[in-house]
Amino acid sequence: MTTAALFKPLKIKTISIRNRIMSTAHTSGAGEDGKPKERYQRYHEEKARGGIGLTIIGGSTAVAPDTPGADMLHLDASTDDIIPYYQELADRVHNHGAAVFAQIAHMGRRANWDNDRWLVPISPSRVREPAHRSFPRDMEDWDFRRIATAFAKAAKRVRDGGIDGLELSATHGHLIDQFWSPRINKRQDKYGGSLENRLRFTLEIIDAIRTEVGDDYVLGLRMSADELFDGGLSHDDCLEIAQKLTCDGRLDYLSVLAGQAENLPSHAVIFPGMSMPAAPYLGIASRIKSAIDVPLFHAQRISDTTTAARAIAEGHVDMVAMTRPHLADPHIVKKLSEGRSDDIRPCIGANYCIDRLYSGGQAYCLHNPVTGREMLLAHEPAKASDSLKVVIIGAGVAGLEAARVAALRGHKVILFEKDQKTGGQLHVASKLAWRESLLTISRWLEAQVRKLDVDLRLGQAATVERILEQAPDVIILATGGTPRKLSFPGAELSINSWDILSGAVKPADHVLVYDENGSESALSAAEYIAERGAKVEFVTADDRPGILLERTTRPVFMRNLHDHGTVFITDQKLIEVYPEGNRLVAALANEYNGAEEEHVVDQVVVEHGTDPDTSLYEALKPLSRNLGEVDLEKFAQAGIQAIVHQPENKFRLFRIGDAVASRNVHAAMLDAHRLCQKL
Repeated sequence: MTTAALFKPLKIKTISIRNRIMSTAHTSGAGEDGKPKERYQRYHEEKARGGIGLTIIGGSTAVAPDTPGADMLHLDASTDDIIPYYQELADRVHNHGAAVFAQIAHMGRRANWDNDRWLVPISPSRVREPAHRSFPRDMEDWDFRRIATAFAKAAKRVRDGGIDGLELSATHGHLIDQFWSPRINKRQDKYGGSLENRLRFTLEIIDAIRTEVGDDYVLGLRMSADELFDGGLSHDDCLEIAQKLTCDGRLDYLSVLAGQAENLPSHAVIFPGMSMPAAPYLGIASRIKSAIDVPLFHAQRISDTTTAARAIAEGHVDMVAMTRPHLADPHIVKKLSEGRSDDIRPCIGANYCIDRLYSGGQAYCLHNPVTGREMLLAHEPAKASDSLKVVIIGAGVAGLEAARVAALRGHKVILFEKDQKTGGQLHVASKLAWRESLLTISRWLEAQVRKLDVDLRLGQAATVERILEQAPDVIILATGGTPRKLSFPGAELSINSWDILSGAVKPADHVLVYDENGSESALSAAEYIAERGAKVEFVTADDRPGILLERTTRPVFMRNLHDHGTVFITDQKLIEVYPEGNRLVAALANEYNGAEEEHVVDQVVVEHGTDPDTSLYEALKPLSRNLGEVDLEKFAQAGIQAIVHQPENKFRLFRIGDAVASRNVHAAMLDAHRLCQKL
């Protein structure tokens, strides 16, 4: 399908949006003190530079002191302090021809009570919120006046800041949609009972905003089109709400998604990741569009421009949101318009970006280390003044990214890989069917380095002699790691998760998987084993399986493993394995009281991260100019590495990725990019 439909402008009141691709309001974690300062501005400016039509800033921006602001990484529009930063951001985005809207919100009961202000969350009624475990107070008469006024004042700050439009958040279980839900709204007054009553507060907020910003200002609302859980608002409920909210011209657009952030499992529904097909809720959005007379925006796993173009061309939506894809590549529209769609770095749906937010960090793409670091790194590195010969060993993600960036800088790059294929550990990590898209990372990187004429030597193990024959100026070791071994009596009787996922060892009938890592690896091995009909006991010394995983990824593993009848055992450390007949006994000790128990199984699988492969490093280190030393301060700031200990020697030596220590894809690619950007 042609993508021409994506380039048709959309006019809403006085605002003309240059194309149909947008980024929805989301918390990026790039704000500082609740304000969109330079780091935040540069993040959105890059999308504007890359051709996006509309970027919406400030997911869940606070309007009042009793809704989370900076303490939950949100912006805070409850005071005039934000106006100058809005103005700076608007100027940056407008300079590149894009439009910018801002979202404001009150999260109601969807908050912690022990936030930075220690104020009790509010809600229509005293119904506990599962995700944050809060017990809210029910709103009193003065709360209604207070909050409507707070929304109106925040809206005026948005307009005074030069932002083109405003969006109200009525999704994810925020205060506005808490009123809509009979499951939460138990009120007996004029704000509860009938749908008209449950919508009353929403309309009061809209009217208060219109009084402040006028009828000519763009005002939209984001809502769920179907909450997708028992007891939640159905599609028919949401359809009726959408019609009532848009029937009289008070709103200029609706933005819809499906699902609700009610509890931990529901987050994997509202933020569909790699386990879900493309555009899983487009049909739900399309039915809303057919029933209303204002433009409809839609987001949720529309990750490629072909699907996006179909959504517009077939009339399902008016604006298609590619929010996570713009973390993967903020230059989607520019590359598409230039006929370079193959150069678009794909979003694989790993949800690393969202999960980092839920762990209190900044949103980063799993395999684009630049997005969110625009003050430090460049999406398009500048050419170097002098061309160097760079030899890289290992064509996993770290080596491929190093080769790509070095080649973009104009260096001559030789990349050795002992296997006949690129990708390294991704071939292990992607063994589950729903995680196969991880290999898209290495496929894209390989295509890029080939396009850049990197000398890619597959099936060639790099010896010291072979490396030195190239007379390199720089050697980069991206040799990865090998499974780390645990030391306990009988450890030799166990196998590691790689043995299972690589197919080197077949699963037995009854398997104990022991995890001392806490990430995806052990859960992947357990699911792989369970899929093949084995009985699985998953043991960890942590208080829950997958302790490093967050609420959009962990629920997928847990659902699948529970479906297979996996037994989960927490707070237990594996201390010994010994044979008993033709079976094995795994001895466990409780982390807290030391109590021991034994499990008789057929196989023990252990996951404990990786150890770096240091053999080449140790051999090359004494021959290098820098003796392998890294200026860590400069490295952290992506600066030039200039340490020299042996000026008579020709090459500098560096290690990146798991060749340094066991980490993840993002860390490996960040190592590669910040080393090579100034090489």
